[in-house]
Amino acid sequence: MAEAKESTSSPLTQPDPEDFPKSPPSSPNSSTRKACYAVLQSWVSKKFMTGCMVLFPVAVTFFITWWFIQFVDGFFSPLYARLGINIFGLGFVTSLIFMFLVGVFASSWMGATVFSVGEWFIKRMPFMKHIYSASKQISAAISPDQNTTAFKEVAIIRHPRIGEYAFGFITSSVILQRDDGDEELCSVYVPTNHLYIGDIFLVNSKEIIRPNLSIREGIEIIISVGMTMPQVISPIERVPLNRMVSL
Repeated sequence: MAEAKESTSSPLTQPDPEDFPKSPPSSPNSSTRKACYAVLQSWVSKKFMTGCMVLFPVAVTFFITWWFIQFVDGFFSPLYARLGINIFGLGFVTSLIFMFLVGVFASSWMGATVFSVGEWFIKRMPFMKHIYSASKQISAAISPDQNTTAFKEVAIIRHPRIGEYAFGFITSSVILQRDDGDEELCSVYVPTNHLYIGDIFLVNSKEIIRPNLSIREGIEIIISVGMTMPQVISPIERVPLNRMVSL
């Protein structure tokens, strides 16, 4: 019994640390290889993304240009195919000449009258009048004639809070008659989703910042989501109301 008590009261034997398997120590060569692999992987990934960023606008430009050539070429290519003439690009050149002649004809008095009559008929159609009106406003915005419906000037207004500015275009002006005097307001179109979806604000002409940017430069800034914004913008002199109305 004494031996049993001594056996139960004796502490458990602790395992020898040397009995556990030891992991082999990492060699300096393996650590160097891992570091070199990480650096090489980072360098390859960075150069690959740089190549994608460089080639993406080039690919998009060529794709849109090729699509445009095929689209315009398709107007007259079937006509030449029936005549047995198969010359690549001939339909495209013919379409360009046709559009140039249409522009010359539309600039004349007779052409303006014909297009006005056609526009009158289109605006009487239930569904097509909305499509035509929206398309005409888009084309008028970048038209070189700069008629009454086109963008007048590039504008910067304080919106939506003090200290924040919004980029927009002046489309028209109006005189607000008040008891304490007349106030000149400008209709500023601020794009909120690309170029032709946005909000219209009536802003006092004195509170509008007019930068030294052309309409085309302003459109490029909107389309490029601000990436073509110049580093320095200086305001120009305020255009008088009578001059802006006469544009």
